[in-house]
Amino acid sequence: MDAYDVIIIGTGAGGGTLARHLAPSGKRILLLERGDWLTREPQNWDTAEVFVDNRYISADTWYDANGKTFQPQIHYFVGGATKLYGAALYRLRKEDFGELRHHDGISPAWPISYDDLEPYYTLAEQHYEVHGARGEDPTEPPASAPYPFPAVSHEPRIQRLADQLEAAGYRPFHAPCGVRLDEGNMPYSHCVRCSTCDGFPCLVHAKSDAEVLGVRPALEHANVTLLTNAQAVKLETDAAGTTVTEVVVEQDGKTERYAGSIVVVACGAANTAKLLLASANDKHPNGLANGSDQVGRNYMFHASQAVLALSRDENPTVFQKTLGLNDFYFGADDFDFPLGNIQMIGKSQPEMFRGEKPTETKLAPEWTLERMARHAIDFWLSTEDLPRPENRVTLEADGNIRLAYSPTNDESKKRLYGKLKSILGKLNMNPDHLIHRFAYMKTEIPVAGVAHQAGTCRFGSDPAMSALDTNCKAHELDNLYVVDTSIFPSIGAVNPALTAMANSLRVGDHLLERLA
Repeated sequence: MDAYDVIIIGTGAGGGTLARHLAPSGKRILLLERGDWLTREPQNWDTAEVFVDNRYISADTWYDANGKTFQPQIHYFVGGATKLYGAALYRLRKEDFGELRHHDGISPAWPISYDDLEPYYTLAEQHYEVHGARGEDPTEPPASAPYPFPAVSHEPRIQRLADQLEAAGYRPFHAPCGVRLDEGNMPYSHCVRCSTCDGFPCLVHAKSDAEVLGVRPALEHANVTLLTNAQAVKLETDAAGTTVTEVVVEQDGKTERYAGSIVVVACGAANTAKLLLASANDKHPNGLANGSDQVGRNYMFHASQAVLALSRDENPTVFQKTLGLNDFYFGADDFDFPLGNIQMIGKSQPEMFRGEKPTETKLAPEWTLERMARHAIDFWLSTEDLPRPENRVTLEADGNIRLAYSPTNDESKKRLYGKLKSILGKLNMNPDHLIHRFAYMKTEIPVAGVAHQAGTCRFGSDPAMSALDTNCKAHELDNLYVVDTSIFPSIGAVNPALTAMANSLRVGDHLLERLA
């Protein structure tokens, strides 16, 4: 049986980032990825293939709280969920690390402060080539360095919207984007500002994902080994139950076992919980790291809405995801509780409507959908989802995930939508801009939409209330760590990827000291 210094299970924002950080150490590192390399093919940029035929979504079967099966919108590839993410790389606000009062309850404090994580946010922004502009966002936390690359420019229609928002007293800002774009030298730019970025795999490797900027740099070091189509199904421990001794892996129909001095789990919130629960033994009858009964609990995934406004004039924008608005992040004049984040999303295309709203659009004439797409200005609204012990991952008898989930902060979510609607309706615009009476298509994100999942293996200083310590090591095992979004005590209201990347770098420094 092969033995390694570090085994990392999962290659996404947490695992892929950690692999790159540890690779120069010379230690023997094994990366395990249950999926394969995402194939580079024309279908990467085919809207119907991606949004209607779900070409890149896994064939997993999960169960909801009532035992009904569903197919989660989850992706298993080298690079994990980042292969199809929108590359919006926000820092959590400084206040998100403390206790915050919400309409539906308390968002708990983290066991570390923003200041503890700030140097790693800066390093993560450098690793993932983030574009942005400091000082525009009124909620922006302090930073020790500028963004490594200038903000991605707004196209004319979005620039007009930004100008109108600013004239109305709001504070729009250039959204932090992880794209490999050089607007000053486009012939040499990886990114071409195409319309197939948000929610698509990038055919030309221009998205700052964990495969391109995590795993591939790690594999340049001879001490790093990657196994694909290799699913970790169980972690074995020694007789005392204090050390993980083997990772049991199913690969190509065979069962293999690997030993590592340190084992790091980074499978995503639901699947990290699944692996730990499936690894129950006599010493850990409820699953590994689960003496507190916290593993699988406190599942969060953002209260999100995809909204489009129909403009009287056409919106010819190609790369639309360049603007954000946090004026209501912590509340509003008429509401004392946080509402959340507003940002642009990828430009609507007719096939997306068929994929997202098949029942409502299946009889619509194609020209109607095309016209809607031409005139659409598209927004993504995120309200913080609060951790609830009853929102949890458990395992069914067949070993598959059962996800029990009820939403939180519904009132804040409704009010954030109302704020956007009011903003667009009251802006002083010429008749050839936005329609005075707006038509909206509002898409709810169902429980199957697991892109921003978090919280099932929270870290903390109290072993009775958390699964991991402040270094993200299991309280009960001396060599088991977790570095994905499952460690989050709260999720904030911005995209979680950069925080997972930054924390992975922080844990990576701890591991480098331990391995020295």
